[in-house]
Amino acid sequence: MLAFDAPDGDLTYTPRWAAFGIAEGPDGTIALAQVRKPGKPPYFDLPGGAVDAGEDETAALVREFGEETGLVVEVGRRVVEVSQPFLKSDGQPVRNYGGIYVVTVAGRRSELKVEDDHTLVWLDPRDAVVALRHDAHAWAVAAWLRRG
Repeated sequence: MLAFDAPDGDLTYTPRWAAFGIAEGPDGTIALAQVRKPGKPPYFDLPGGAVDAGEDETAALVREFGEETGLVVEVGRRVVEVSQPFLKSDGQPVRNYGGIYVVTVAGRRSELKVEDDHTLVWLDPRDAVVALRHDAHAWAVAAWLRRG
């Protein structure tokens, strides 16, 4: 497992299992979620999120991808397993643990998209490496690019 960023020693980070995906479009771009929270600047994440009770990483990734983007995905190989501390938009300190996977887009179902503050955007992967909020996500995209 690769660990990213040094946590703030004054904070207690809640462990959270999560899974994220890299989906390549036919034109070579990758899917990102642009997140807009009130009073905060927008940011980019790989689609994905927390593993809920009774789910494994694969099930969580399929569900989260749908909720954030409306895309139906099939989960492929794991690129890397990571941990990264961060502050959620509500200020809660969390440390994500889990995999970042290659996913294939199998379709789109607009009724799956329920997170109104998330917008699907497609970026060149090299631009995504710079734009992504989490170093773990940027590193995974760079590793995915290098491995082909």
